[in-house]
Amino acid sequence: MQEDQLLTICGYAKTPEVLMGIARKIAEGQRISGEDGLALFKQADLGFLGMLADHVRRKKNGNDAYFIRNFHIEPTNICINKCRFCSYSHHFSSTRWELTVDEILEKVRIQDQRVTELHITGAVHPDRDIYYYGDLLTRIKSVRPALHLKAYSAVELDYMIQKSGMSIREGLIYLKSCGLDSIPGGGAEIFDEAIRTEICGMKSTSGTWLEIHETAHQLGIPSNATMLYGHLENYAQRIDHLERLRQLQDRTAGFNAFIPLKFHNSNNAMSRIAEVSVVEDMKMYAVARLYLDNFPHMKAYWPAVGRKLAQISLSFGVDDLDGTINDSTRIYSLAGAEDQNPVMTVSQMVAMITEAGRTPVERNSLYQMQGMQ
Repeated sequence: MQEDQLLTICGYAKTPEVLMGIARKIAEGQRISGEDGLALFKQADLGFLGMLADHVRRKKNGNDAYFIRNFHIEPTNICINKCRFCSYSHHFSSTRWELTVDEILEKVRIQDQRVTELHITGAVHPDRDIYYYGDLLTRIKSVRPALHLKAYSAVELDYMIQKSGMSIREGLIYLKSCGLDSIPGGGAEIFDEAIRTEICGMKSTSGTWLEIHETAHQLGIPSNATMLYGHLENYAQRIDHLERLRQLQDRTAGFNAFIPLKFHNSNNAMSRIAEVSVVEDMKMYAVARLYLDNFPHMKAYWPAVGRKLAQISLSFGVDDLDGTINDSTRIYSLAGAEDQNPVMTVSQMVAMITEAGRTPVERNSLYQMQGMQ
């Protein structure tokens, strides 16, 4: 869509001037401000947001929608933290597990050889240090040397590195030498310090999360970023979160993708809070796509929002639906997500993307195209 066409369409419904001003900025490739982001959250309707976000998506990624063949390993749900939104840790879950290294390696061995990425994340176990997790990476690489290891959220990294008496830089250098390829975006939750204290006060601070990712980027370790939305936060706190990520990306260009993560209210200490609507979900994707102008990709994590909403999100700025996953994660199913057995075949992923009018592209962890087989 050409810039003049975009502005014409946005103006059809007698759009308020403040929103037309934002649309002009976006059409001209200018950065929007925090005030602009708030106005989009508060005043823009979904049609307006969808047109703007889709315009940005097309400029960045054409008509492509990405996916990957991947699987997860969650080594344990025994956790030192007691986050109020969590349905996964042993504090709230009806199950408790602590996989052995041999059990983890067996999970790696049985995967289809066409799988290219392993996502390792879980609880912050009180007894495991960086040497345990480094050895685990090394042993996985010995079984599948070409497998991309996206491992350990910043919260896990913070604990294991401190427990081992290393600096953040030293710890990340060590893990990279063991086979760490990239870092997932988990643990960011919401950066606003007051809300963070209320919902996950035992967890690493927002400043620590940002420092770990910035240090990783400086060391050539890319990462993703997330936000947990739809709980106690307001729009201003969402914009604050996005602004901190945008500033860090300006400095390092190390983030591959941003992933909004929807709060689910089953089996946790925040069950009294109603889950937000589909309208709010799509608004979150669209505003994030417009605000994070320096992020190359916007991901809808389909186990969190369900297949149908993930498909719809492709019209609200999203260009990546994550991966096949192979029924290997329980974090969202324990919280009451729609998909209790998250697995999707390649043919199902391709069909979902094609039905949405996008071109399915199988990627690797760094968004390089893979040939579908």
